[in-house]
Amino acid sequence: MDLIQALAAELGKDPRHVENVVHLLDEGNTIPFISRYRKEATGGMDDVALRALDERLSYLRNLEQRK
Repeated sequence: MDLIQALAAELGKDPRHVENVVHLLDEGNTIPFISRYRKEATGGMDDVALRALDERLSYLRNLEQRK
C-alpha cells in the first residue's frame, strides 16, 4: 500500500486531499497557511487534522528510510 493510501485510510480522509496536503507540505508551506488559504485543496481539513497528517507522514517516511 502506498503512503498516500495508508494515510488516507488511517485518517479517514479522501486520498486526493491527502495527496494535496503532502504536496503542499513538501513545497514548504506551513500548516496555518494551508489551513487558512488552501481549504479547497484539503477538503476543509482543520489545523488538528493537518498536524496529525504531518506527524504521521513524518513517522512513516522515517520508518521507510530505516528499512
